[in-house]
Amino acid sequence: MSARRSVPVIGIVGGIGSGKSSVARRVGQRMPVLVIDGDAVGHEVLTQTRIKEQIRAAFGDNVFNSEGHVERTALGRRVFGPEPEARRARDQLEQIVHPAIRSEFSRLIGDARGSSDCRAVLLDAAVLLESGWNDLCDAVVFVDAPEDVRRRRVTEHRGWSEDQFRRRQASQYPTTAKQSLSHATIDNSGSLDHAADQLEEIIRGISQE
Repeated sequence: MSARRSVPVIGIVGGIGSGKSSVARRVGQRMPVLVIDGDAVGHEVLTQTRIKEQIRAAFGDNVFNSEGHVERTALGRRVFGPEPEARRARDQLEQIVHPAIRSEFSRLIGDARGSSDCRAVLLDAAVLLESGWNDLCDAVVFVDAPEDVRRRRVTEHRGWSEDQFRRRQASQYPTTAKQSLSHATIDNSGSLDHAADQLEEIIRGISQE
């Protein structure tokens, strides 16, 4: 962990369906923290003209809808999965979008540090470790849940198939690697409030260091 900053930044990671975003949002309802939603930032980046032009040049017209917006489902089919061609496409996409995403993360963190009432920043990004964004953080917290629980959550809440779960999971670090690279682990196999309690305790501990 780096030297404590006035407003600590805590990265939130976990396996697909671990509920990390739900835990971060619940804490955001209970404490004066800024929750940065990495998915939302990523979606916003895909609306930028410069980014769309690069994606069209790299992946063609088939990943755009009739209104000229990036069709994320079509793009996802190209970049998620363990196959070599999916890995190459994912690397290409990341080279396009990750610098813009990181820039927005840095801007939001800077704004939070200029606020007098922000206790901490929770940076919720699915590929935080894979992308090296953990160097923006003072600590990384792993949200843990058994695989059968995670699979059920994405099936019920996102409507994913088993294949979608498998392909998305293959596109990220294994959960064991994520956990080993984190500073703390919280259990989200039970109630959301129980997991939020654990994360709040970690935030308080970091804030007092």
